[in-house]
This record gives sequence, structure tokens and C-alpha cells, in this order.
Amino acid sequence: MTMQVNAYSISQITALIRERLEEQFFEVWVKGEVSDLKMPSSGHAYFILKDSAAQLRCVLFKGNQRFIRFQPENGMMVVARGNITVYDRRGEYQFVCDYIEPLGFGSLQIAFDQLKTRLAKEGLFDAGRKRLIPSWPKRIGIVTSPTGAAIRDILNVLTRRFASVQVLINPVRVQGEGAGKEIADAIKELEDQHDIEVIIVARGGGSIEDLWAFNEEVVARAIYSCRVPVISAVGHEIDYTISDFVADLRAPTPSAAAELVIQNREQLEEHLRVLHKGLMKAIIHRIDMDRTNLMHFAGSRTFRNFWSVILQRQEHIDDYEIRLCRSFLQYIGRLKEKIEHGERLLSGSHPAKKIKGLQSQLDTQKSRLEDIMCGGTQERRQALSACMAQIDSLSPLNVLKRGYSLCWRLPDEKLVRRWTDLNVGGLVRLRFHEGGAICEVKGKAKQI
Repeated sequence: MTMQVNAYSISQITALIRERLEEQFFEVWVKGEVSDLKMPSSGHAYFILKDSAAQLRCVLFKGNQRFIRFQPENGMMVVARGNITVYDRRGEYQFVCDYIEPLGFGSLQIAFDQLKTRLAKEGLFDAGRKRLIPSWPKRIGIVTSPTGAAIRDILNVLTRRFASVQVLINPVRVQGEGAGKEIADAIKELEDQHDIEVIIVARGGGSIEDLWAFNEEVVARAIYSCRVPVISAVGHEIDYTISDFVADLRAPTPSAAAELVIQNREQLEEHLRVLHKGLMKAIIHRIDMDRTNLMHFAGSRTFRNFWSVILQRQEHIDDYEIRLCRSFLQYIGRLKEKIEHGERLLSGSHPAKKIKGLQSQLDTQKSRLEDIMCGGTQERRQALSACMAQIDSLSPLNVLKRGYSLCWRLPDEKLVRRWTDLNVGGLVRLRFHEGGAICEVKGKAKQI
């Protein structure tokens, strides 16, 4: 016999348990060691929190991770806030975290150390890639807050040291949500200004939370990829940020950045005066030495012998010049005599004389040729007239003058030679001496 009892379904009993757990354990804090951490492509994090006697399955959904600065790792001791619930499909209770932070060290410090280690492995901090800062840049770009003390300190130093330097300020927020993205975008905008020679990224002092925008990866990447040298001047001398390690130069304070980026004008002028004085002294000393050497050489026997040799060589040159002129004139005279002799030879057999004789012969031959051509043309004209008369007498057209006609069958235009070529009712075309006609064949006979 089967007993009639009211039984819960699995789904019902699980729902009841979940309801009780969620009511009893709402926004509780738990602490333990992270183990069996899994982070699939969905972006959620699954792990176990454990102590020496028990363990608790946990999940940190992707939407809550934006509030967490560091990356949880296996073996890390953490404290987490969340709710106890039941995962129906497996019938297991689990802890749904909405916030987590490490025990002992702050979450920001761990996040700082994790990002620093990862970027160092990628080579963003390598000293070999850092560039020299120009000593006298004509135009400086500054990324900072327009209302903070940092910009005032930088401008005061630059004005005092070298007032003519040009400064382009790209104002940004230096703390708070989204400040890191603003700083990175500002660096890229200044980089696109082709006349910017150096960029200062600056902020005054503060806590690690206040300076955190300069620890974000997006700022580090922007500094690393910037084509213009970058100086990082964030916080006080004891403060270090990720931007300090990536930048081409770290300044302990914003004021120090201004002092590093441009030298003192008075120092430069003094340095130039020292260099000018030393250069003039060296030039005067060299001139004195050369003058002494020249006077010594001029009074020596070697110089007198040298001058005597120069005079002798000058006499030789003058003699060569006279001989060369004489030889050149003689050569010109011989060429002139040869040209005159050639002209006398050519005058006896000048081409004009031969051309005149040939012209006379040509005229005679032309006259004879014209006579021959006229006679031949007359004979051929008479022969042609006789041929034309003969052809005309044999022409069918002359036969038509005597009353004959030509007949063509239509439509094939066949010349009719016999009565059998005609078709009764057909058309024929007749040609008379003058004009013609189109006629219809009414009948045909061998003889009419």
C-alpha cells in the first residue's frame, strides 16, 4: 500500500533553500585564500575561497570587475563582500562577490605592482628606448589640470628661466573616473602638433588614489607610443607612478620638470660669454704665433734664396711667352700664304664657268626636245582622230540613228536577242536614238 504524502520537487526545495540563504546571508564579508581560479572568455571569474577547515565556491561576474583595480591570483589572501545563494543546476551553494580586496596590502598597491611587472616584461621601461630631452625646445606641450598648482609652478619656472619659450597646454582631469583616458588622448593630440618638441605630463602631490590616473595602462601605452620625448612629473619626490617608469625622463616635481626641460637663460648667456672670450684669446694667440713665424722666415736665408728662385722662374716664363708669340705669328703667316695660293688655283677652274657652259648645252637640248615633242604630239593627235572616227562609225548608237532600238527584259535587265526571250504580259525597256520607253508584251511570234 502506497502512502499519500506531500513531497517537494527538487526545484521547489532548492528554491526554498536559496530564499532562506539569500535572506540570512545578504551582503556578508568573508575572508580566505584564493584557489582554483578560472577566467573563461565570458569575462566572469570563478574561484574557491578556503581556510584550513572548509571551502566556499565563489563567482565574480564581469560587471562587478570594473570596481576592482587588481587581478586576483591563486594563493592570495582576500576579503570579499557578497551574497550566499544556490546554483540550481548543481544544487550547490555559492558566494556571489560584488567587491574583493587583498588582505595586508591595499588593492591599488597590488594592482600597481601587477601592472608594473607586466609592462616591464613587455619592454616599456627599457632604458635603451628612452630619448634625450632637447636642451632648448622652442615649443613645449603640457598635459595637466588647468586649475592645479602644477601648471602654475611650471609656468613660473619657465617664465623665470626663459620667457620666450612657447607653451601649449592641453587641459585634462588628473583624477577620477575616466581621467586616465583623457590624459592618454591629450598626449596623442599634442603628439600630432608637429612643432611640439617635448611633452610634460604633470600633477601635484596626493594619495595613491589621487595619483591613480597616472598608473593606468592606457596612459602608459600613450607615453610609450608617443613620437615626442615625454617628461613625467607626477606628485612629490617620494611618489612613483607607472608613467614615471615609461617616460623618457622622470622629474621629482612639476617645478623640477620645468627646470630640466629648459636651461637658465642667464647661465646660457654666461656660458656663451666664456666661450667667446676663450675663442678670441685662442685666435689672437694663433695670429701672434703665425706673425712671429712669418717674420722669422722672411729674415732667413732660405726666404732670400726662395725669392731669387721665384725671380729666375719669372724670367723664364717671360722668355717662353715671347718665343711662343713669335712662333704663333710665323704659323699664321704660313697658313695665310697657303690660303692665297689655293684661291689662285681655284680661280682658273671656277665652278661658275663650267656651270655657264653646261647651261648653254642644256638650252640647246631643251629646244631640240621641244621640237621633237611637238612633232610627235601632232602625229599622235591625227592618229587618234582617225581611230575616234572609226570607233564612232561602229558604235551601236549610230545604228540607232537609222531607226533601230535596243530591248531589255525586265526586271533582270537581260538584252533581248530572240522572240523567245520575251514573256507575254512582262515588261521590257526600249532604248531609241533619243530617249526610251517601258512597254508591256501583249504577244510574241517568230515572224510578224
